[in-house]
Amino acid sequence: MEIVTWVLDGELTHQDSTGNRGVIYPGLAQRMSAGSGILHSEKNDSATEPVHFVQMWVVPDETAIPPSYQQHEIDGKALLGGLVTIASGMPGHGAAIGLHNRAAALHGTRLRPGNAVNLHPAPYVHLFAARGRVTLEGIGDLEEGDAVRFTDADGRRVTASEPSELLIWEMHAKLGA
Repeated sequence: MEIVTWVLDGELTHQDSTGNRGVIYPGLAQRMSAGSGILHSEKNDSATEPVHFVQMWVVPDETAIPPSYQQHEIDGKALLGGLVTIASGMPGHGAAIGLHNRAAALHGTRLRPGNAVNLHPAPYVHLFAARGRVTLEGIGDLEEGDAVRFTDADGRRVTASEPSELLIWEMHAKLGA
């Protein structure tokens, strides 16, 4: 599995059997490839501050690849009002971190009220409202924790009605392929 972790609030400590150790915080994208096998843990080391995070799992193109770890900080200003490619295996995406899946890309954005973005047209799109409230063209309102999955996504517009953070998967693989 390709495991992508995105922290919304607080800090999450990662440790694995290949010697990687780090603290993941808001704006730091992290990917661990479980590959041929790895032991790992993520935990909140704070006794007083909660951690709120999203962990997403994607099937890699190949099996039995060596385990690996990658992280990269994303400029918070870049996330404001536009789609930023957080993780991708697709050529030409210029992602902060890579994936071992040539058909997948994860984008993120933070929107202020009234700001909008267009989803990328793709065979499959998964939109997750990580925080806030948005209106999705042709669908309606989405609140924190809501998700929508599209087939043959046509680039619909998403507009924030309150400060919001969105995570959007774009997939170009055929099912069963």
